[in-house]
Amino acid sequence: MTASEFETWINQQDVARTVLFLQEHHTFSPSYQHFNGSNHFKLQRGMKNHHVHNNGWSDIGQHFTIFPDGKVATGRSLERSPACIRGNNNHAICIENVGFFDTGEDDMTPEQQDSIVRISAAICKRFNIPISSSRIVYHHWFDLDTGSRTNGSGTTKSCPGTNFFGGNKVPDCEANFLPLLSGALGEPITGVMGSPPIKYGYVTANILNIRKGPRVTFGKVGQATLGSVLRVYKEENRWYKISKSKEEWVFGNFVKDVQRAVVNADVLNVRSGPSVSFNRVGSVVKDQEVFVYKQKGNWSKISLDEQWVSSRFIDFS
Repeated sequence: MTASEFETWINQQDVARTVLFLQEHHTFSPSYQHFNGSNHFKLQRGMKNHHVHNNGWSDIGQHFTIFPDGKVATGRSLERSPACIRGNNNHAICIENVGFFDTGEDDMTPEQQDSIVRISAAICKRFNIPISSSRIVYHHWFDLDTGSRTNGSGTTKSCPGTNFFGGNKVPDCEANFLPLLSGALGEPITGVMGSPPIKYGYVTANILNIRKGPRVTFGKVGQATLGSVLRVYKEENRWYKISKSKEEWVFGNFVKDVQRAVVNADVLNVRSGPSVSFNRVGSVVKDQEVFVYKQKGNWSKISLDEQWVSSRFIDFS
């Protein structure tokens, strides 16, 4: 698609999954020397093959790929989290920009620059993502070993490139990239969600139909799956409107409330039960957003399976 076609297309998509973050990446390889102007799908298939057969992933890692001529290809389903930043893929959309954008390497074309800005802005508008460096993130800001956000220190990649819109540091993003998104949207940079949902909930049915209105007589426009976290913008006769900009409704009897929280510790252990006597099964990092399905004493369950964190180290919002 062109950027104009994408702006129309993204607003037509029915997506149940809650999206809170937008990730910006560069591919490094393939770079500009691999693009001949007409091999978009060949490069896309090559990336998918590498992700599936070399990395062992179930699909291509990114949701969208933007090419040097400004065209964009779809990838992973929007209902699935990407495989792009270790420990920080939940509730994210991932863009891979074809090129090697470190200083002295590929010089980004004006067509690609324009598309990156317009497509990123369209995603932020569609999913109500605030224009801020806490929600629009670069791969370089996260440690490759721990997944912790270090803003560029430790073991990191240069991705999306030391010359990506003037640099890959947080101040570079805030000074150069975010103002372009703000201009494309015609909105000031506030860092605040424009129309926050009234609450969040997760799907308790294996499959939950999404309809065009708050009754079963309305046509189906999609489906949400078990465990998906939904935003609820309006409630009407036990039906929930789950999109700010579209008529997407689900029956509330199959949605149970969850609480949104933000991690306040540098690294917070995730355990297989609600005490330190249970095994450590992973970790979450500072400022990462989690959803709490259940509480027991001073512990919070952050997944449908047995994943628990100490409530002392999360702030409810």
